[in-house]
Amino acid sequence: MSIRFQYNKTSLQVIEKQLKMRQRSLPTVKNKESALRMEVKRSKDEALRLHEQLEAEMAAYEKMSALWNEFDCSLVSVRDVRLSTVKIAGIRIPVLEDVLFAVQPYSLFNSPKWYPEGIRLLQSLARTGVAYEFCRMKTDLLEHARKKTTQKVNLFEKVQIPGFEDAIRKIKRFMEDEENLSKSSQKIMKTKILLG
Repeated sequence: MSIRFQYNKTSLQVIEKQLKMRQRSLPTVKNKESALRMEVKRSKDEALRLHEQLEAEMAAYEKMSALWNEFDCSLVSVRDVRLSTVKIAGIRIPVLEDVLFAVQPYSLFNSPKWYPEGIRLLQSLARTGVAYEFCRMKTDLLEHARKKTTQKVNLFEKVQIPGFEDAIRKIKRFMEDEENLSKSSQKIMKTKILLG
């Protein structure tokens, strides 16, 4: 990306102002990137933990697979998922507060004795599954924000700041050359007037 500029003081001042602004904001953007990087790692670790927990709960579910044929699946359903948002390094992230279930009434006398435990197992399985999905969504959002922030850091460090510094150097050299030419032409005029 080449920076457009003119060889005058006004352009020099504008470019110097742009350079100072980027140099001042670069440490903040770098801190944001490192904070996001840490949050992404934490979120990935949490997602891995939830995935392992989900696998363990699924294994417990499969141990009773013969019994699940007589279970009425309409007894338990997810009624609501409560969310809140939290800001992490300036990025709004949804956070799972709670998963609410609707449990239909059933006869304790006519249904098998393991139904209450089965309902608890299904609720735990659903809660862990929803938490895992939210954790994956959170990780994706944080990863996207981290990539954008990394791009901004690279843009500042590798493109814009060196480009502005180069433009300032070119403008100053041009203005110095112009000033030197002006002085030398004044000297020549002065010597012509004195000799002539």
